[in-house]
Amino acid sequence: MARIPDAFIDDLLARTDIVELIGARVPLKRQGREYSARCPFHDERSPSFTVSPTKQFYHCFGCGAHGTAISFLMNYDRLEFLDAVEELAKRAGVEVPKETRARNASGDAVDLYATLDAAAQYFRRQLDATPAAQQYLRQRGVDAQTSQRFGIGYAADGWDGLKNALGTDERKLRLLESAGLFSKGDTGRVYDKFRKRIMFPIHDRRGRVIAFGGRVTDKDDSPKYLNSPETALFHKGRELYGLWQVRQAHSKIERLIVVEGYMDVVALFQYGVTQAVATLGTATTPDHAELLFRNAADVVFCFDGDKAGRGAAWKALEAALPRMRDGRQAFFLFLPEGEDPDSIVRSDGAAGFEARLHHATPLSEFLFNELGKDVNLATTEGKARLAERARPLLAQIPEGAFRDLMHARLTELTGANVAGAAPARTPARAVNAAHRPAQPSLVRSAITLLVQNPALALDGDWPPLFSALRQPGVDLLVALIALVRERPQLTTGALLEAMAEREEAAALQRLALLDRPGDAASWLVEWRDALAQLQRLTLTQRVGDLRDRQAEAGLSSAEKDELRELMQCLARRHG
Repeated sequence: MARIPDAFIDDLLARTDIVELIGARVPLKRQGREYSARCPFHDERSPSFTVSPTKQFYHCFGCGAHGTAISFLMNYDRLEFLDAVEELAKRAGVEVPKETRARNASGDAVDLYATLDAAAQYFRRQLDATPAAQQYLRQRGVDAQTSQRFGIGYAADGWDGLKNALGTDERKLRLLESAGLFSKGDTGRVYDKFRKRIMFPIHDRRGRVIAFGGRVTDKDDSPKYLNSPETALFHKGRELYGLWQVRQAHSKIERLIVVEGYMDVVALFQYGVTQAVATLGTATTPDHAELLFRNAADVVFCFDGDKAGRGAAWKALEAALPRMRDGRQAFFLFLPEGEDPDSIVRSDGAAGFEARLHHATPLSEFLFNELGKDVNLATTEGKARLAERARPLLAQIPEGAFRDLMHARLTELTGANVAGAAPARTPARAVNAAHRPAQPSLVRSAITLLVQNPALALDGDWPPLFSALRQPGVDLLVALIALVRERPQLTTGALLEAMAEREEAAALQRLALLDRPGDAASWLVEWRDALAQLQRLTLTQRVGDLRDRQAEAGLSSAEKDELRELMQCLARRHG
């Protein structure tokens, strides 16, 4: 897939009015130089979501969501990166570079999507032509509207029905195989993978069919569920069945309910519980958890109450913990033995299922209950064991109120001050120096100015003399200057995105949010003064190095000349 040129992205973001873009979706209120609102990415009562027209980025002080116009469209409108770029390009009246669009649309990808769509239509026709399959769905209580909403079909009991219908030439046969619709026997014979099964198309975030799940109609057949294999389009650890349908049913998703089977999702939808999704025959992965929380602030994991179900719930907890930013909630609903969401919603109705959801176990309670199952909290040893088990798990929770409260709960249970004992996270070097009250950091001030006003990097010599200065944060400052000089149209938001993979990313985000007094003219004066001071410190450092060498081993004639010139230069600067 071709990469969109950085220069095009920078220009596109510079052309985009982020306030106008977000304001069309979220009611913004002006507050000084910026705009605020209640965050669209988590539930809150008072506004903590800020949009800066000058810095061209948004930030939520509650949940930590932040980014540019592109990331906002990806998270709010749930677009893929390329789709978000094309949406902004359309608004700005420019075209995405033709080479990029052509490469992204070329190759087998488009044909694979078309092949899978044709297969879905074939399975739909087979359902219409097979009374027994229709009768099975009626017995399961699936009406025609729900069947159509999910595109449910049927794979007939034959070895080559799909193959004969769609594989009319060598290339189409190859595409069907690449799409995961064929299997190969020991003798090398290729045949239809799905036979005598109710077919559930799996859609991606744009509504395109990328795979299938097939369920047997005869309880004696096995396996009960059969999924498409991993393909170029389908990675089961990253997709959720039903998410496309949930998005179509809700402009804003308040919660997601994670169940285990396709029929659970379908049944819940039919009874009016339209926030259900299912993992695709695999445990909840970190990618699943990220996808869930990108779409809803509340997630309820629904599992059987047996040992296997609790094991699956624990894997879901482990995937969710590193994503539990403030404002997000996770719950666990354990069902009675022999029951599943499909059977419960049919017997108790939507109201009965909602009542169970209302009493779901919060993540915090589930975590401490599981960790403390075989622990005697009446003893010091038992308390120590619980504290030791919980420590690495709580360390995965992002910094914020939820993490603090989890530490407080552990202290309440054990008396151990785990939060105080845990090793502190090492902040970025520039911020380390900046947070020493007795020694304000010149480097930090320069970085803050640059992050908030990237164009300042264009004012000054390149490469800067102070790049040789041995002070915390200098390498970062030089990297930032180099980045902006290479991409002069960078806004604050785009700069933060470009630095997102560096260890200092979170620190830069905090510096970007600082409220600095002044205007463009005063910031330019401050920037030039900071650079002059850094240059002077660099000269002083070099003088010190030469004097140390002089005392240890003497200087060459060239070094003596250099020392004399440096001393004169420093005298002029001080004068």
